[in-house]
Amino acid sequence: DTLDTWFSSALWPFSTLGWPEKTKELEYFYPTDVLVTGYDIIFFWVIRMIFSGYEQMGEKPFKTVLFHGLVRDSQGRKMSKSLGNGIDPLEIIDKYGADALRLTLITGNAPGNDMRFYMERVEANRNFANKVWNASRFILMNMEGKEVPADASAHLEPADKWILSRLNNVVKEVTDNMENFELGVAVQKVYDFIWDEFCDWYIEMVKPRLYATDDADSQNAALWTLKTVLIDALKLLHPYMPFITEEIFCTLQSEEESIMISSWPVYQQERHFEKEEQEIEILKEAVRGVRNVRTSMNVPPSRKAHVYVVSDQKELQNTFEEGKLFFASLASASDVTCQADKTGIAEDAVSVVIPNATLYIPFAELVDLAKEIERLEKEEKRLEGELSRVNGMLHNERFMSKAPESKIAEERGKLEKYTQMMEQVKERLGQLCK
Repeated sequence: DTLDTWFSSALWPFSTLGWPEKTKELEYFYPTDVLVTGYDIIFFWVIRMIFSGYEQMGEKPFKTVLFHGLVRDSQGRKMSKSLGNGIDPLEIIDKYGADALRLTLITGNAPGNDMRFYMERVEANRNFANKVWNASRFILMNMEGKEVPADASAHLEPADKWILSRLNNVVKEVTDNMENFELGVAVQKVYDFIWDEFCDWYIEMVKPRLYATDDADSQNAALWTLKTVLIDALKLLHPYMPFITEEIFCTLQSEEESIMISSWPVYQQERHFEKEEQEIEILKEAVRGVRNVRTSMNVPPSRKAHVYVVSDQKELQNTFEEGKLFFASLASASDVTCQADKTGIAEDAVSVVIPNATLYIPFAELVDLAKEIERLEKEEKRLEGELSRVNGMLHNERFMSKAPESKIAEERGKLEKYTQMMEQVKERLGQLCK
């Protein structure tokens, strides 16, 4: 007399495909691959679909079930009519866009866990969409009236190889994450790559080549790299933000009709440039160091200053020489000089210590000597803490016996790095405190 509420839902995997008739659709789509559902209806819906599938079709209805959490309000309460705390997705879409809402719902929570809904997160993801849009506009503007080559691999510079190699790694990691249903982890890697490495670093690195060089090969290599990296980054982002990625993709290129049916990026061994990755990371660390020093002294970005790179390693000097054009731009340097010792550098020059090198900036007329000593003393204290932590780990028998060899090697590398940096800081303090 009473039919279970979930009866028709239990028939869903095959009743929608023409069952009980043996249709082509039923033959092709049953059993399906993945069911995505909330954990709250495992015993109402999922189990009923499974036993109905075995009973009516003689086979399970799906191979994998992916459970997601529930979306709760900012106070952690389940959304309900009685509380009046429900959120109309159409209102959010109207204000921030569907892509921003989709990205918000997939990020920031572990699989299966409930998530709290904050409007600020949707706004932040709308800002990310704007970032992608503006970066794409910049690339399109610089491509106007120019014939971007089909292949510019023969003229790639270290910065080009660095971003291609970083993208290559992200493609591999994101694909592995998605195949293991780690969707939030995957999109966070895509987000970080696009915002930080591509927009904030690489685009800024190539601006001097696009604006201030007459080298056509260098410009073409930069444009080819910008276009290539953006296209693959859009493909990685597409499952999460389909609308903006489709719009940009179709405007940017004409080889593929739609991003929805385009080929997924794959790892390419020929795009693995470990040497260039290491070189550019050194330059990035140097830029961050110079910027931190300038900020701590309230030096405006408009005020350029000569930067001296002192290192007895010829290879490191070559790294700065090759990246001089963009390093000077990013570090607000009027000029960059690489040399093996401190010859010709004023004693009161401000210093930035990086592994295997020290950067000196003659800010004598702008710098309070006492503040420079204070800054170096803070750096000395920080390095003391890092060395204490690393030594503690490497002298801990439990850590040494149980940690993977790769982790132990990583900590030993940090010990060597911090020891060297400490020696350079102490040497600099000795010079200034004479």
